[in-house]
Amino acid sequence: MKKRAKRWMGALALAAGTLGTAFFLRRRKSMRAKEHPGHHPRERNARDRWARPGMSVTFRAELMPGRDRAARTFHVARLLPSSRVTLEGFVGEHVEAEFEPVRFN
Repeated sequence: MKKRAKRWMGALALAAGTLGTAFFLRRRKSMRAKEHPGHHPRERNARDRWARPGMSVTFRAELMPGRDRAARTFHVARLLPSSRVTLEGFVGEHVEAEFEPVRFN
């Protein structure tokens, strides 16, 4: 084969690989959109948040040893975009892992 023909073959192989990858990624993205219609999979609606303003949350006993449940319970003041919360009467930002799971009686 001539040098020119080899270059053409290489260019065609590169183009085919690029197009194949683009179609694969596009198909994968459309499949994800079908799984989660209406929003990005990582995006959470306000209904799906783990806490809401005014809600009572209780710190885990390991974080506040020696205090009873009532002394470890606070009300959510604000929910931040990072899924952290600020509490009424307690300083700082806190994450879901610091609190006991919600119990529905």
